[in-house]
Amino acid sequence: VYWGNRNWTPYFAETLRQMRDDGRKRALAFFTSMFSCYSGCRQYRENLIAAREEVGEGAPLVEKLRMGFNHPLFIETMADAVTESVKSLAVASSEVDVMFTAHSIPMSMADHCDYKKQLIEASRLVADAAGTPNWRLVYQSRSGPPQQPWLEPDVCDAIIAADDAKKVTSLVIAPIGFVSDHMEVIFDLDEEAAAICDQRGIAMARAATDGTNPKFVRMIRKLVQERTGETDSREALGELGAWHDVCPVDCCLYTPRRPTP
Repeated sequence: VYWGNRNWTPYFAETLRQMRDDGRKRALAFFTSMFSCYSGCRQYRENLIAAREEVGEGAPLVEKLRMGFNHPLFIETMADAVTESVKSLAVASSEVDVMFTAHSIPMSMADHCDYKKQLIEASRLVADAAGTPNWRLVYQSRSGPPQQPWLEPDVCDAIIAADDAKKVTSLVIAPIGFVSDHMEVIFDLDEEAAAICDQRGIAMARAATDGTNPKFVRMIRKLVQERTGETDSREALGELGAWHDVCPVDCCLYTPRRPTP
């Protein structure tokens, strides 16, 4: 098992160089994103190709595992987290509002991938498993120029709008698009969203991310076993089925548009 990053040490090239020096020839890559889009999948593939070229002769061949957005163990992990949050609020699951959050992406990126479709499907599966019928998908952490349209609504805007439309008393925020408690989760949800809820008298609980939950780790192992031929099972819930192992040539194409000064 090796670890490599796009934006922090150890970078991909460092990791591949170490793997080459350790005599490794082939590897399977698990991307820490459960959903398909340019920045969550294709860009990582491009980065790995560039890293192999940088390392040069002897760089190991790296193939990606499929996306796990609808894997039973991912859904179960998130459903358990939502259920625990509902319990902490001491309300019935049928009475609590649930907002599933994911990183917003530019509309020009979203139009060329299945990111939103996968998120809606995963959120529905988790809500069904947790018995929380009052749910919606929202977004967070947008960046870039304000004139560039990104997926909406923002989680903070959504809380205010929902509370204005009908008084929200209990809210669970479930960061389904993130697998760990990094800065965007902690600041956007535990600070900004929590502050809005406090101001409006909304009892809020933030569901845990997958982290090192044993069920989530078992899912990773199962995805590896699929690709190594140790099992013929390709587990997936819902209507979208098990996602592809090998990405089509035109999958998640995106060319970032820079604003004209």
